[in-house]
Amino acid sequence: MRAKHSYRWAWATLASAGLALALTGPAAGQLNLKQPEELAGLELEQKLDAQVPLDLQFMDEDGFPHRLAERFTGDRPIILTLNYYSCPMLCVLTLNGMVDALKEVELTPGQDYDIVTVSINPSEQSQLTKQKKQNYCEYWGDPLAPAAWHFHTGNQNNINALADSVGYRFRWIPERREYAHPSVLIICTPDGRVSRYLQGVQFDPKTLRLALVEAGQGRIGTVVDDFTLFCYMYDSTKGTYVMTAVGAMKVGGVLTMAALAIWLSVLWGTERRRRTGGKDSGQGPGGNGGISTDFTAEGASGTAPAAGATRA
Repeated sequence: MRAKHSYRWAWATLASAGLALALTGPAAGQLNLKQPEELAGLELEQKLDAQVPLDLQFMDEDGFPHRLAERFTGDRPIILTLNYYSCPMLCVLTLNGMVDALKEVELTPGQDYDIVTVSINPSEQSQLTKQKKQNYCEYWGDPLAPAAWHFHTGNQNNINALADSVGYRFRWIPERREYAHPSVLIICTPDGRVSRYLQGVQFDPKTLRLALVEAGQGRIGTVVDDFTLFCYMYDSTKGTYVMTAVGAMKVGGVLTMAALAIWLSVLWGTERRRRTGGKDSGQGPGGNGGISTDFTAEGASGTAPAAGATRA
């Protein structure tokens, strides 16, 4: 009995301590939630409408040089990602999360959008790049993916210039032999301007679709997408599209105009029928169906010509 009482006392003490810690907050619990020093200064700077420098040159997975202008052709929006192929975790989570979302997005890679991935590690070579592309495309499972997803490496100057243009900061951590960097998809317009940032390692397919449609500037998407973007706007704090007060007013205005148009159509139709007495249908009041009432002289007298009679 004494042992059981001791266990109960211990559990009660532990529960009380946990409750006190929850109620009094981190200060009372002496919790240290300070950001790691290696992440200081690496916050993503969202440079909306910034122009990606299209003259920068990078090597593709086969070792051939390409200017970014060859990727941003003006035909469709681009998902730009900055990662590195030997990343132990975060880059894998980011790219897998992107693929998982794209699997549920009813848009066609290579037709409605392309993907450009650039390594932030200048020491990585095309052999590793090619292997990583193959792995991710196999995971995606879409036969159109290899032609739509371009993997690149480059020198430090070009990497820095691209990263600076889109507000992406990263740092090499020597003691851990890895890069500290943010996790983000940068949605760009067909001509290479930054349209939207989607941060995290998991991405909502609806949000990703709307971001691509918005960046496509009318080149892709449906009427439903256009209407949604007409009423919604992207909330960077929530990472999704939300209806604003202005959007609600727009919806109300559209519905009001539609209802007014229907009411006026019914009113005008009723008034027109009243004025014409129903003759628009081709059926007059006498029920003759519009047949002419003109008669010959004999018909006008009210008697029909005798059978076999001849006319003068």
